[in-house]
Amino acid sequence: MKTVSVVIPAFNESECVHELGVRLIELFNAENEYKWTAIIIENGSTDDTWEKLATLAQKDSRFKLLKLSRNFRMDGGLTAGLEYVNSDACVLMTADLQDPPEMISQFLRKWEEGFENVYGVIKKRSGTNLLRQINSVLFYKIARKLTNRLIPENASDFRLVDRKVYEAVREMNERNRFVRGLFAWVGFKSIGIPMDRPERYAGKSNADTFKVLELAVKGLFAHSYKPLRFISLAGLFISMASLVAIVVLSILAVFIGVPFAGFGTIVALIIGGFGFQTLLLGIVSEYLGLVYEESKGRPNFIVSEKIGF
Repeated sequence: MKTVSVVIPAFNESECVHELGVRLIELFNAENEYKWTAIIIENGSTDDTWEKLATLAQKDSRFKLLKLSRNFRMDGGLTAGLEYVNSDACVLMTADLQDPPEMISQFLRKWEEGFENVYGVIKKRSGTNLLRQINSVLFYKIARKLTNRLIPENASDFRLVDRKVYEAVREMNERNRFVRGLFAWVGFKSIGIPMDRPERYAGKSNADTFKVLELAVKGLFAHSYKPLRFISLAGLFISMASLVAIVVLSILAVFIGVPFAGFGTIVALIIGGFGFQTLLLGIVSEYLGLVYEESKGRPNFIVSEKIGF
């Protein structure tokens, strides 16, 4: 009998825990030709998520729990869960039930066909505001351009991966983790399955706009050096433009003269130049920040308590 583990980070998901357990148990019973384990990572919650998870684990030994010392974000929670997986396949999903457990059956069928990385492709997002939807569209468009189409458009973290896939990702110890990008980078035989993402089952989303944008920036910079190349190209373009402008203005000054003092134009150009240089320095600083995080070598998560291991 093949084994499958479901890895689920949970942060302040007290209102979703019970329904999550019910639907996972229904899945386990329906797909009873596999031996199932659910590894739920309590990610530094401030509510009673841990207590409710502990009750669930007492009732069903297939549920195993990790309690992290603080919140390590979604990717930190997924990384923690992957460290404790020892199954033929692993499923990654969220605890708010926006990743429907029932869809895992479709992932299994594709895995049985020989696919090693089966992921959900979001076609419709319910319960998200217009700004969040625009951000998602822009992120995937930019990510596809900067990473040479490495990251599939609208791919989610909700996926089933074969042992060889998650073991390859587990060997990557980088600190700036964008798990979606890591699974795309390792390759293997992959396929996306279209899905409509429902609203949260209950509770409030912890992924505000600024946190999502921060993750998006880290994800892009961790998987592409094209923004650095942009700095060189921008410098070359500005230098050539300046040279052409000097030649043209010199000719005009000799044959036509200077029609006006041009103080406002000069000031505007100086301010614009400084602003553009600041933008380029900002890009460099983002990369320096990533290098700094890597150089410290701190762990991606810290486990403070375990149940079922």
